[in-house]
Parts: sequence; C-alpha cells; structure tokens
Amino acid sequence: MASRLRSVLKHGNKAAAAAAATVGTAAASVTFLSDDVVHPLHLPWVHTGLMSSYDCASLRRGFHVYRQVCATCHSLERIHYRELVGVTHTTDELIEMSSEVDFVDGPNDEGEMFERPGKLTDPLPSPYANEESGRAANGGALPPDLSLMVKARHAGQDYLFSLLTGYCEPPAGKPMMPGLYYNPYFPGGAIAMPPPLSDGGVDYEDGTPSTISQQAKDVVEFLNWCSEPEADGRKKSAAQYMLAIGFTAVMTGYYKRFKWSPYKTRAISYLK
Repeated sequence: MASRLRSVLKHGNKAAAAAAATVGTAAASVTFLSDDVVHPLHLPWVHTGLMSSYDCASLRRGFHVYRQVCATCHSLERIHYRELVGVTHTTDELIEMSSEVDFVDGPNDEGEMFERPGKLTDPLPSPYANEESGRAANGGALPPDLSLMVKARHAGQDYLFSLLTGYCEPPAGKPMMPGLYYNPYFPGGAIAMPPPLSDGGVDYEDGTPSTISQQAKDVVEFLNWCSEPEADGRKKSAAQYMLAIGFTAVMTGYYKRFKWSPYKTRAISYLK
C-alpha cells in the first residue's frame, strides 16, 4: 500500500492519491480493531492430554447446565440421545428423558403429521421450530447452534470459558446500546446475550458447588465433547496402534538379527 501511494504521488494524480490514502487508513483501522478484544488465557484442560479422557461427572453436570440454561435459546442439532448413553446418563435415564419431549413425525397412513414421545434415536430438541421464530424471539439475532461451537471459535474452549465468565461493567467512555452487554472477550465488546450464569443458578445432583466458574467449566467441557464425541475412542485406538507398531518394530529387529547372525558372526580365513 505504501509503495502504491508513493507511485501515485510521484505522478501527480492528487485525486488518486487521496483515494489511496483513504483506503490505507481504512485498512489500518480494520487491522487494529482486534485491540478492543481481550484474548483468553490458555487453561489447563485435563481432557486434552494424549492419554487423558473426559470426566464423565463433569460431562453430566455440563449437560445439566445446558438443559437448564443454554437450551432455552441454543440448540444441539448434531447430538442424539443415544450418543449420551454411558457418557452422561444410563440408557433408562435417557429413555425417560427423551420420552418427556414430543416430536413431530410422519406422515402416517392417512398422510398426516403427528406427535409422538421422543426416543433414543431422536436429536436433542431445538428451542425454536424454525430459524424465523428464533430470530423473532431474539430481536432479529439467531442464537447459534452449539454442536460445533468449540471448533468454530478461535481458542475454542478457552474462549467460551472466558466469554461465559467475562461479563463486567463497561469501562468509562465505552457507550453501550440498549439490549447489549459488555464482555471484553467478545469482538467489539458488546454482546446481545445477557450473562447466562449466576452463582447457585443450577443445583448439581452430586452436591458440587454451582459457582459461575464451575458451571462454565462443566458446560464448556460438555460442548467440547459434543464437537468431538469420538475423542476418547480415537485416543484408545491410537494407543493400541502405537503398541502394535512398537511390537512389530521390536520383532522386525529381532528377526533381522536372527537372519543375519550367521553372516555377521562367521570367520573367513584366506589360505595361500
């Protein structure tokens, strides 16, 4: 941009120079917009280790936080009840949980749609029937689906944890439009979602204190599981593969020494 501006100035085209200067100023302003965002710190998530797995107790609490808090606005369209079996709840608990929700199915033999109790093969219910109703209920903004939210955001789970726990009063000189809330981790600092978590906002079944940070940690870990539910199985399979490769390497080396030992230990004498 600077070399192009010098070239324009050298040839004396003032109008083009002014236009180039305007574009350069706009580019600079866009570049420095990120200065208004606080970057989240890297947190020591236990389940991210090579040989670590998800904490099922935390996943159960996180699913509870999602159902009690997040599910009022956000959906998990890619997660089905059957995928939670053995992860957050037992089969009987999930059958009972899914049966509490009515799903539209059909058509029947008469060509009409009908409602039926949910079953394990159904996805988790969406809070809105369609995108238009979701926008109408939230002032034109559609709450995003959370199935892949951890993968869709830079810094993933660190960002989501910081966002959920980062609400505060705006600094002096920071104007806030009505209906917006200040969060330094959100681009621009103004977010339409009100603070979703509060101390004691949910009651954990295992008696864990439901502080804001505890709720945020649990629901973020659950959302991370939603984004890659196969992670534990992938790590287990990788460990088995590495064990098989290591055994194969050892046996290959032993077989090589066995086959070549007669040649490497033989003595050759030359007689005149």
